[in-house]
Amino acid sequence: MKNYGVKEVAKLSGISVRTLHYYDQIGLLKPSARTDAGYRHYNEEELLRLQQILFYKELDVPLKQISAFLDQPEFNLINALESHRSALISRRKRISSLLATINKTIDHLKQEDIMDKPEMLYEGLPKAVETSYRKEAAKKYGKRTIEQSETDLLKLGREGFRKLNAELRQITNELFLLHNTPPESEKVQHLIAVHYETIRKFWGKSVPENKQLEVYAGLGELYVTDERYTTIEGQPQPMFAQFMQKAMSYFANTHLKKLDS
Repeated sequence: MKNYGVKEVAKLSGISVRTLHYYDQIGLLKPSARTDAGYRHYNEEELLRLQQILFYKELDVPLKQISAFLDQPEFNLINALESHRSALISRRKRISSLLATINKTIDHLKQEDIMDKPEMLYEGLPKAVETSYRKEAAKKYGKRTIEQSETDLLKLGREGFRKLNAELRQITNELFLLHNTPPESEKVQHLIAVHYETIRKFWGKSVPENKQLEVYAGLGELYVTDERYTTIEGQPQPMFAQFMQKAMSYFANTHLKKLDS
């Protein structure tokens, strides 16, 4: 039986070596063997398991749930593949419908940069996910706070909102590259200050000035409990979440002391 090195598997599957290492670390995809030098080797059985992992990820199933599915004694590969096929066919139909809608409206959107409904802030998300986000946010911060934030964001227009999201992604990616650096270091705290100012733009007038640092620290706590906030390229990053929580807390507490002095 042929063995594949980790770089070969990464090339075959289209995922990174780093991701394969992470899957090994959490027990989702263990190599069939390791050399004396510690190099991972995979055989056909692991490749088939990886295929299942990627199929489930394409269907937005969390990694923990994927592991539970694959490790069930009654798991049947053929049944799973047939299920994936049905789900992907349904998704293809939905995407075709979305593309048709986009093609009908794209010319209009290029000429008119207007957003007048809160739902427009969640475009691209399934309706159930949009509803879930808004309910969770309203429960944590209050309905009036969320409505004020949405009102302020709508005033940005489509292009302004797109740029704000791009700005947040950029600073998040820069912070991710430093997540092995001490959170209180000058370089990290400089980027966290930029991150804080970006987050404030999302709040608009919904969070009072004298509460924003406190709320920002609370957001850092949420990063640890909800992996959606620190997912990078579709991959949950628990270490990055902890890094962000510590860096944001340090920033908030440091600046709160300055305000009190």
